[in-house]
Amino acid sequence: MMKLTYELEEKYASEGYAVICGTDEAGRGPLAGDVFAAAVILPRGLDVDGLNDSKKISEKKREKLFDIIREQAVSFGIASASPGEIDEINILNAAQLAMRRAVAMLDPAPDLVLVDGNVVRGFTVKAVPIIKGDAISPSIAAASILAKVSRDRQCLELDALYPGYGFAKHKGYPTREHMDAVRKLGPCPVHRASFLKFLDK
Repeated sequence: MMKLTYELEEKYASEGYAVICGTDEAGRGPLAGDVFAAAVILPRGLDVDGLNDSKKISEKKREKLFDIIREQAVSFGIASASPGEIDEINILNAAQLAMRRAVAMLDPAPDLVLVDGNVVRGFTVKAVPIIKGDAISPSIAAASILAKVSRDRQCLELDALYPGYGFAKHKGYPTREHMDAVRKLGPCPVHRASFLKFLDK
């Protein structure tokens, strides 16, 4: 696993940006639950052992890094957009909304936001899309871990609230087991109605 460097953050710092944060989301694909996002300002040069794209590390490692990032970050924010918001404005806009909410929680406020992906919408400060940013920027990778762990924890809560759907296991993703459960039990209040087109078939 390649070690992440602060090359991207240093490049923008050399252009005069003083407070740089990374932001990423988790949960665009699932049929249920919130889409989560996090924003993180790391101390420049902070070396967090094992920090990488949240999808490339184990759940146990993510949980450990979740605590380390929260302890060592200059500032962090974790936010989400609800299934109702996802249905109303679509998942891409809801993910952007969650990221903007997370960025708004930061103190100090950033003057540059590095956004994972290729879309940037509605940020009030300069925001730059970084494709595969969670594999390039430590700030974005840290945000991806906070978002992913927060979303997974919500799925455990949903599993307790709505037994029978298997949220703890599949984390809301459209596995065959999950889709069969929705067909059998019907959607529950946290399902994204706009994602349940398979029920019409």
